[in-house]
Amino acid sequence: MKEIAQRAMIPRSATVGIENRAAEMKRAGVDVISLAAGQPDFPTPQHIREYAKKALDEGYTFYPPSPGLPELREAISKKVADENGIEADPKSEIIVTVGGKQGVFSTILALVDQGDEVIITDPSWVTYEPCARLAGGKIVSVPVHEKNQFRLNKDDVARALTPRTKLIVVNSPNNPTGSVLTQDDLRDIADLACAKDLFVLSDEIYEYLVYDGLKHHSIASIPGMKERTITANGFSKAYSMTGWRLGYIVGPKDIMQHILAIHEHSVTGPSSFSQRAAAQGMNDPRSKESIRSMVAEFERRRTVIVDELNKIEKVSCVRPNGAFYAFSNISALGKGSMDVASHLLEKGLVATVPGAAFGPRGEGFLRLSFANSTENIVKALERMRTALGEL
Repeated sequence: MKEIAQRAMIPRSATVGIENRAAEMKRAGVDVISLAAGQPDFPTPQHIREYAKKALDEGYTFYPPSPGLPELREAISKKVADENGIEADPKSEIIVTVGGKQGVFSTILALVDQGDEVIITDPSWVTYEPCARLAGGKIVSVPVHEKNQFRLNKDDVARALTPRTKLIVVNSPNNPTGSVLTQDDLRDIADLACAKDLFVLSDEIYEYLVYDGLKHHSIASIPGMKERTITANGFSKAYSMTGWRLGYIVGPKDIMQHILAIHEHSVTGPSSFSQRAAAQGMNDPRSKESIRSMVAEFERRRTVIVDELNKIEKVSCVRPNGAFYAFSNISALGKGSMDVASHLLEKGLVATVPGAAFGPRGEGFLRLSFANSTENIVKALERMRTALGEL
């Protein structure tokens, strides 16, 4: 038998794998508490679910236009203009994607050629590197440091640039660290991108999940950046619509037409009734209230999980400013993060994600999601305290 293509020799998603393992244990009757999930534990708002039911009854069951339903692209165009400072033509500069992940993948595939270098942070979300490798690109990692709240530093980025650099990936609020880049941080990255004529992919899927009165900023709103930036976003986190597989990308027409070709030949587009429901949901003021309520609850849970983690011997955690992850330092335990995560799952019945899954500098950390009830968070950390005491 002939060999599998080399491009397929990429690792499976560690985050998906751990959550699947936890789900298997639950189905077998094991009382596992998952702090691994990358999705809100809240249901999709009732009014959006009702819009989807109505859309089915209205006949939204056929192929959609590949870039997305016009009414959804128009709603996205208004949203990014009002909230992100990005003017985007809904006809040519917005594509509705099958989740945010497909938008990221199609963008990288369109921008990165064989041997091109892609700048990502270390640690970073597990999917950026495989996407770049599938496109034939090479990852160049830039370290981010706990002492700096895991924020990307201009000097570190500058040192990583070479004549082969093509793309910088920015993710704020960040998975897995919960860091939030300031407007000055983004201006620093923008200066480098403009000076070196680089593309930027800005993954802003957690944009609403910011705390302590901080504000999210979009790098594409900075002068000189719109023409070189693709902004990826979606409905999974803010609208708690992970299972709907609905995202979008926004960028300049001359780039988007090439991403659209990849999009058309791979997925065609997300389901019509999901798009119809999302369009109506974006225009419904009840959605904003649902988001505000969810973010307030996440902020309360953040306090609980960080405070409790810092009470565990040999464990510490800086307070994340965004997303719903606590990136806890376990280096004092003297064990690898994979071993600690496995021990916590098998002996403590708590699912976490080992920091090593997010890059070499993630070693010595665990990612814990506080997208779970306060009751479960407290119970999980009690189990962790006991299990770690047995290491």
